[in-house]
Amino acid sequence: MAQDEDALILSNCSIVDGGSAERREDMHVLIRGGLIEEISDRTIASADARKFDLRGETLMPGLIDCHAHVVATEVDLDKNALLPNALVAARAIGIMHAMLMRGFTTVRDLGGADFGLQQAVEEGTILGPRLVICGKGFSQTGGHSDFRGRYDTRPTEWLSGKLGALGRVCDGVEALRRGIREEIKGGAQFVKLMANGGVASPTDPIKFLGFSREEILTAVEEAAMAQTYVAGHLYTAASIMRAVRCGVQSIEHASLVDAEAAEAIAEHGAVAVPTLIIFEALKREGAALGLPSISVGKIDDVRLYGQQSLEILRNAGVVMGYGTDLLGPLHRLQSDEFLLRGEVLPAHDVIRSATLDAARVLRMEGKIGCISPGAYADVIAVKGNPLNDLSCLTGQGHHMPLIVKGGKVVKDELHRS
Repeated sequence: MAQDEDALILSNCSIVDGGSAERREDMHVLIRGGLIEEISDRTIASADARKFDLRGETLMPGLIDCHAHVVATEVDLDKNALLPNALVAARAIGIMHAMLMRGFTTVRDLGGADFGLQQAVEEGTILGPRLVICGKGFSQTGGHSDFRGRYDTRPTEWLSGKLGALGRVCDGVEALRRGIREEIKGGAQFVKLMANGGVASPTDPIKFLGFSREEILTAVEEAAMAQTYVAGHLYTAASIMRAVRCGVQSIEHASLVDAEAAEAIAEHGAVAVPTLIIFEALKREGAALGLPSISVGKIDDVRLYGQQSLEILRNAGVVMGYGTDLLGPLHRLQSDEFLLRGEVLPAHDVIRSATLDAARVLRMEGKIGCISPGAYADVIAVKGNPLNDLSCLTGQGHHMPLIVKGGKVVKDELHRS
């Protein structure tokens, strides 16, 4: 019988998905038609399936990065926005391919990626992770999507059409309402608001609040009408409290959260996506890579509190997704977030943030981030046990001999006898 290229049997698996501090040993998984069809503690027989013996390897769900920017090809985001669209797209192809080869089979893009890139991945033109997109993020004039300096009076409207621009500027309820509707029409699956000051933007100190309450409520209403949610760029406890009370559901960064704000996140059923690695990377390399000096001066305002924020969020019972927020050449550090979190949290919690909890952040529970019947067949084989050593998940995928996305084998370096 000829083999069915869409059918795979993964035998003798030790499964880790973040749901337990122990591996499930001696498991067998059948994949067919891009989905996980069966999981059993007994041998699965299928004459037409390709067989992979994973004895000695750890089988995990494909990893999920809940906060990425695949079109951020430069650390200087003003420079990035001015690049030709074709150049940005060409660079993004390499960025996404490298993400997939690190084991990230799904990425939620928090500003920049468009429906065209998403479609190119889905049709196989680009080999990269599944993209969940918001289109452009939104900020007010002088906010975290406005990368003009003090003396730069260029109009911002034309930048919203540039692929390298991570966001667009909207002031006032009606402008914001129209902008959100345009992004959703263009394929956005959720809404991103810059509701706090930022590091990379030149004229907004970290403690600045972005958008009026009325504007935030408008964004939440528009998202709800489109059956989706608002993710907010938020650092400070004050900005977080304000946002969750307005209905923002995904709290990005949360570096300066306090116990009261963390409890508010939990009480409102929201989630958080800390991003520690970007600030560590910018501290080490940002200036050399062209990050403007005014931005370099703001890094420690958030960097110094990252690991403390993890403890505060965990103590409040907040669901935390795995996020990186990396830019330009720093994308290579995507997996190092595991190590930073592992200094504070148990390994299975860190793994859960990139699997089960990440799926919850993306509202794709049961489809990604798990090894369960009916889920997308996104799986990776890892040398060693990441529950004992999170560095198994680093090294640019060197420790991952098998990567499967949507049932398609995209990397196979398994040694066979």
